Amino acid sequence: MSIFNETAQQYDEWYKEKKGGFIDKIETDLAFAMIETYEGMKILDIGCGTGNFSMKLAKMGCRVTGIDVSQKMLDVARAKASQEALDIAFITMDAADLKFADNEFDAVVSMAAFEFIKDVKIAVSEIFRVVKAGGQILIGTINRESEWGEFYRLDEVREGSVFKYAEFKSLEEIMSWKPEKLLKTGECLFVSPFAEESLFNDETEEQSSKGKRGGFICALWEK
Repeated sequence: MSIFNETAQQYDEWYKEKKGGFIDKIETDLAFAMIETYEGMKILDIGCGTGNFSMKLAKMGCRVTGIDVSQKMLDVARAKASQEALDIAFITMDAADLKFADNEFDAVVSMAAFEFIKDVKIAVSEIFRVVKAGGQILIGTINRESEWGEFYRLDEVREGSVFKYAEFKSLEEIMSWKPEKLLKTGECLFVSPFAEESLFNDETEEQSSKGKRGGFICALWEK
């Protein structure tokens, strides 16, 4: 997607901000609280972008392949992985057309990418195809039915940003994809998108979680 090519060099700047760094932390914590990893585990990271989650998996000893439709995002990912001497295969590929054999991976993960995947049903079918029997599938995405989902749909936020192309999902929608294989779901990012940057911390996140829908949702399936 060309919009990601245009933003590739600036994409990681968001993680350096207090707000962005905190959001990345809690989303990562949720993901790793749900999926079980082990050294040597063969994992496919779909919509890997600049490789942030791929690198976290690689540092845990996993054998990671990251795919994305943006070549320039992958160029950034390769440079970052090389700097840290991480052996990660980054490949230009569409989630709806995976060029892998059946049952090739121990797990598939996708963090904050399904907002931009158009052929969701095909992508989910492809994901289940390439995962081994008993393998894990973790998908994390922005929750449409949350304050953050509303925020990212504001005209002033969408205009001139990648979210102009996003189609947000609800937790119920995600759970319907493969309900017979679903193990569990989780939510995080309860802090308001309108909160001051100083309030993006664990204490505010905990206090804000009462009676609210999380802005980021994860679902875990087992094939």
